[in-house]
Amino acid sequence: MTAFEVAAVLLTLTALFGFVNERFIKLPTTIGVTLIALCLSLGLVIFASPGIEAWAEHFLEGLHFDQLVLEGMLSFLLFAGSLTVNLDDLNRQKWSVLILATVGVLISTFVVGILSFFVLKLLGLELPFIYALLFGALISPTDPIAVLSILKRVGVPKDIETLITGESLFNDGVGVVIFSVILSMAGVAAHGEHGESSVNIPLLFLQEAVGGIIFGLIIGLIAYFLLKAIDNYTVEIVITLALVVGGYALAMSLHTSGPLAMVIAGLFIGNRGRLFAMSARTREHLDTFWELVDEILNALLFVLIGLEMIIVGLRMNHVIGALIMIPIVLLGRFASVGIPISLLRLRQSFLPYTVRMMVWGGLRGGISVALALSLPAGEERDLIIGLTYGVVVFAILIQGLSIGQIAKRIPKAA
Repeated sequence: MTAFEVAAVLLTLTALFGFVNERFIKLPTTIGVTLIALCLSLGLVIFASPGIEAWAEHFLEGLHFDQLVLEGMLSFLLFAGSLTVNLDDLNRQKWSVLILATVGVLISTFVVGILSFFVLKLLGLELPFIYALLFGALISPTDPIAVLSILKRVGVPKDIETLITGESLFNDGVGVVIFSVILSMAGVAAHGEHGESSVNIPLLFLQEAVGGIIFGLIIGLIAYFLLKAIDNYTVEIVITLALVVGGYALAMSLHTSGPLAMVIAGLFIGNRGRLFAMSARTREHLDTFWELVDEILNALLFVLIGLEMIIVGLRMNHVIGALIMIPIVLLGRFASVGIPISLLRLRQSFLPYTVRMMVWGGLRGGISVALALSLPAGEERDLIIGLTYGVVVFAILIQGLSIGQIAKRIPKAA
């Protein structure tokens, strides 16, 4: 299929699923379209003729989901998400966000990795320790998109909303960096190529993380001066598009973290650029444009997550493994949030239900699936994809649908 035909199929399915959800099911968009796509995939896997299933598999395999998400959608989603974050609110929570997005991700990676290694071994599902750590790293980043719409609707205190948003924006980038470092330690590259046998881990981490932050600030400054020099909202929107596409591509070629660069650039343009480099008319059009991009790409992403079941399939041992991984991942999330916040409470106060809200609201999404699919071919990859997919589906459908009940209690408790 040509790129145009693939885009036509995806957009048509997304529009159809979105309409069915809005008209009949009335769930949050990301949850609704995922549910519909899952039902369609399950129907194709169980009931469809071999010809239809083969066509669907061929279509999805041709998409290269990992590249589409990591090298395509992620840059737009992170920039759009950070564009709307108030830097003053984030600054008040900066140490909490920083510790949760770094130390928290490391805690989750090792808790999930170590527990999954031993538990899977007891089940007869052999997974080398380094691959168990890779699973811990790829399943640790959280996806705020589905839960934030629910939080805003219920009216969660701003402090908790900022904490969840800030952490999830930065832990996506940090999670990708940690995944890349562990992958280098394993001596393999994400697409099946052999890596270097000797890896300077601190240097690699600094190059990816610190380099990504500095690079994001540089390209944000360049875009800021370009925006400040003109007053034409059409050209200014194109400049932000160039910032995202060109900046992300350049960051990847420089071996710095593209995701972190997009977050920093988005925060800079969304705050400094919005105040000093844009007219009121430009701000209005820019916000509308990036909100639309965010909504469309998220709908597409969650449709793809639902359809990926056709490729993942239904292996009973993987299903059992995924069911056991769900409480392990939640335990890892509890440790990654509970330990840092317990220490931070010595110096600052947190609203009641903060830990509970962040644990249950730590949904996993497309980035986890994309990282799993980027692993080199082999039995380990197949097992990790099955485990990841089970955790992501549980997070989107079960946690996403029930988080509102916890959120409703917070204002009363606060």
